[in-house]
Amino acid sequence: MIGMKPAGRREFLLCAGAAPEVLREAAERAGVSYPSAGLRRENIKITDIQVTPLSYVDPKRNLWRTDRYIVWKTDAALCRVFTDRGIVGIAEGTPYAGPDKIKTYTEETIKPILIGQNPFDVDFIAFGGGGADRLISAAWAGVNNACWDILGKALNTPVYKLLAKDTKPDPHIRIYASGGVEHEWYNQGDEFLIEEALRYQRQGFTAFKFRSGTAWQHSKLTLKQYLPVMRRLRAAVGPRFELIHETLRAQPVTLDEVLNEFCPLAEELKFHWFEQPMKTLEEYAAVNRALKTVPVSGGESDRNRFEIKPWMDSDAIDIVQTDCNVTGLSENWHIARMAHLRRKLLCPHNWHGGLTTIANAHLVAAIPNRHMLELNQTYNPLKEEIFQDPLVVRKGYMDLPDRPGYGVELVPGVEKKFPWTPGSYLRPNPLLEKS
Repeated sequence: MIGMKPAGRREFLLCAGAAPEVLREAAERAGVSYPSAGLRRENIKITDIQVTPLSYVDPKRNLWRTDRYIVWKTDAALCRVFTDRGIVGIAEGTPYAGPDKIKTYTEETIKPILIGQNPFDVDFIAFGGGGADRLISAAWAGVNNACWDILGKALNTPVYKLLAKDTKPDPHIRIYASGGVEHEWYNQGDEFLIEEALRYQRQGFTAFKFRSGTAWQHSKLTLKQYLPVMRRLRAAVGPRFELIHETLRAQPVTLDEVLNEFCPLAEELKFHWFEQPMKTLEEYAAVNRALKTVPVSGGESDRNRFEIKPWMDSDAIDIVQTDCNVTGLSENWHIARMAHLRRKLLCPHNWHGGLTTIANAHLVAAIPNRHMLELNQTYNPLKEEIFQDPLVVRKGYMDLPDRPGYGVELVPGVEKKFPWTPGSYLRPNPLLEKS
C-alpha cells in the first residue's frame, strides 16, 4: 500500500488494514472527512494502556429496580492511555460489557497493537465501534475516547473545540434528568414516580425520562391501568415540563396495544419522545407512523454507522441515541454527521458515571444537531467523586470547563476509593421471583 495515491473514496477503502499514516494520507487525498482532520500533529507516542475496573457497592445492595431486577452496584471501566510526553488520556468504554473483561481484552489484544503509535492517528488506530461484539467495541471505544483526551491536552484545547468542524461549539449543554427506575408498582409506584418528577422540576431540570417500572405481571398492572397514571403525572408537572417515556418492550403489551392505546396517549400528553418503543425495526417504524408529533428515538446499543444507518434511512427513528462509550468518539462524530444530513437530532445514551459522561458531553457540545444530554439521576458516586473537579448541573445545564482535553482529572487513589467488585450489577428482585 505504500506509495498509493487514491483518487477517490473507493480507493481509500481499498487501503483498509494499511498503516495509520497511509490511511490518513489516503483519506486526505480522497476527500474523506474524519474528526481529527486539520489538527496540528504532535510527535507523541503511546507507551502503555491500562484498564482499571471500578465499583461502588450499595450497602443495602438495592440501588434501583426495574422490570424483574435489582441493581446492587455500579461499575466503571477506567481506561488510561500513557504517552512518552507524560500526557495521560482518560475515558472508558461502556461498563455494560464487563469492566474486567474489557481490561483483559484491552491489555492482551489492543495494547500490543497500539504501543508506539501516535494518538493523533486516533481515527485510524482506535476505531471504537468497529468491533464484532459488545466487548470488542467497548474496549476500542475506551481507547478511542482516551486518545481524544490526549489530543486536547497536547494541543492545549478542549476536545469539543477540536471536534467542531462545521458549527460553533456550545459548551453550555442542556441536561435531562434520566431516572424513573425506583418506582415499584407493588409499593405505591405511581406516587413515587410523580414525586420524583416534581423533585427534578424543583431542581431546575426541564425534562425527565422514566421507565415503565417493575414487572407489571407481578402487580397485575395492565396498559389500561397505566395510562391514567401517565395523565396524573402530566397534570402534576404541568404542560411545559418535558416527559420522555422509555421502552414498553419488557412489559406484557402487544404492538397493537401500543399503536392503538399508548400512542394516542403520548400525543395527548405531548411526550417529548418515545424511546426504543418495541424490539424490531418494523415495529419502531409502525410506532413512528402512528405518532404524528412525538418523535421516536433509539440506537443506544448500535456500535457503528453501518448498524444505525438502516434505522435512520427507514425513518424508524427521529432521534439518534448512539453512545460514545459503545461506538467511540470518532465513530459517533461520523454518526452525528449522518444524522444531521437526514435532519435528525443526536442525543446520546449516557447512563453510567462521570467517565461515561465526559466523551458524550464533548460530542454534544461540538455538533450542529445537538439536542440534550442524558444524565443518570440514581445515586452513583462514580459520577461526582472520581474527578477532582466534578461535572456539575445547575438549573438543568452543564457547562464544560474551558480546559485542555476533557478538562477533568482523576482524584488520587481512585482505585482504592472504588475497588472492583466482580459479578453482574443485576440480581433478581426477590419479591418478583415467584410471579
